[in-house]
Amino acid sequence: MKAVTDVVPVGFVHNDRLDLTDDNWGPVTSVIHLDSNQFTSDALLRLDSFSHVEVVYHLHRVPVSKIQRGARHPRSNVDWPLVGIFAQRGKNRPNRIGVSRCRLLRVDGLDIHVEGLDAVDGTPVLDIKPYMTQFAPRGKVVQPTWVDELMRNYY
Repeated sequence: MKAVTDVVPVGFVHNDRLDLTDDNWGPVTSVIHLDSNQFTSDALLRLDSFSHVEVVYHLHRVPVSKIQRGARHPRSNVDWPLVGIFAQRGKNRPNRIGVSRCRLLRVDGLDIHVEGLDAVDGTPVLDIKPYMTQFAPRGKVVQPTWVDELMRNYY
């Protein structure tokens, strides 16, 4: 299988969050600074007309040795079921790619100010997309009950 090699960060996350703990991301404010060598401010034209953005980023601080490829207990909590890595949103993913929806506070030049982005300071951002309700799931969303407990303090 051919590896994808042409993914270049479009920018980086700047915030006060340095630790990799899994909870309390809701009040975190961040600035995503776009790379001025690749973009001018017109790349963000009218992004501020949206209330939320989806941010795709590289979980760069997860060591390759910690990558999970099979099943595990989420957050290593044996009270929660053993589930496959693709049946959870843990950071130790095979390609270490994270996706987050967060509130867009404002756009200033090449800076995107957001709230609730679950990425630590220095995180490489791979893509930014406006969140559109038409891309929300259609129909009823179903998830296991253990997810409610896991996510109780996440945001």
